[in-house]
This record gives sequence, structure tokens and C-alpha cells, in this order.
Amino acid sequence: MKVTPLADRVLIRPLEASEEKKGGIIIPDTAKEKPQQGEVKAVGPGSVSDSGERVAMSLKVGDTVLYGKYAGTEVRVDDEDLMIMSESDILAIIEK
Repeated sequence: MKVTPLADRVLIRPLEASEEKKGGIIIPDTAKEKPQQGEVKAVGPGSVSDSGERVAMSLKVGDTVLYGKYAGTEVRVDDEDLMIMSESDILAIIEK
């Protein structure tokens, strides 16, 4: 199924945090925090300004981003957990 976000929304696949810390301690699933990094899978066309002009998105498919801990809405598409959030909920693009 293809999902296309509307307006300034972004579809993100959260990146899983490492299960093992530097000290070699393995963290159980129940104690893990929600991931705050993800890969952009789809972007909307952008929002519309007060003057009626389309404001282009600053993100593109494939970007790795950092977002707020409680940002977005979790959705399940084709047995994959994804998140939909507004572009304004994205804090930064992570350069590789």
C-alpha cells in the first residue's frame, strides 16, 4: 500500500536503538525508550501560505532526522510501524 502524506506532513520509519550499551548490558524491550531518529519514507507537497502559495518542504525521502520524543502519530502500514508527523515536529536532519 502506498501512503502519501498531506500538506506539511512526513512519513517516517523510526530507527531502532541499539540493544546493547557500551558496558555490554543488554536492555530488555520493556525498558527501551522510544526512538527519536528515523528515516523519511515520504513527504507531502508542503503547506499553503496565507497568500495561497505552496511552501516547499525542506525534507526529502531518504533523509535521517531527529524528532521530538512524543511527536507524531504511530501507524502500521504493510506490517511496518511508521510515524506521521508535521514537518515542524522535526528538530534536525542528521548528516552522515
